[in-house]
Amino acid sequence: MPQIKADQRERAVTLLKEDAEQILRLIEVQIDNLMTPQCPLYEEVLDTQMFGLSREIDFAVRLDLITLEEGRALLDNLEHKLSVLYEKAEKATTNTIPFKK
Repeated sequence: MPQIKADQRERAVTLLKEDAEQILRLIEVQIDNLMTPQCPLYEEVLDTQMFGLSREIDFAVRLDLITLEEGRALLDNLEHKLSVLYEKAEKATTNTIPFKK
């Protein structure tokens, strides 16, 4: 029985990481196509996806497949990656030709 639990735990962690990466890829594509992270659609998609992932993590925690700390770390990692992506997109949209005097 403990091996089944370990296999389930490993599978749960793998699936949650895959979902987090899918969210990151979705947001990357959205930024590439919309070219602005201030777009309401960007924020709505991001909020919806992050909420869904947080609910998946909560479910896995309640099933005792991952710890609360592991779940928080997964969300923190994704939020950090999204922040870096957002900053790059911001810099790309604000980089303009320097003002000449």
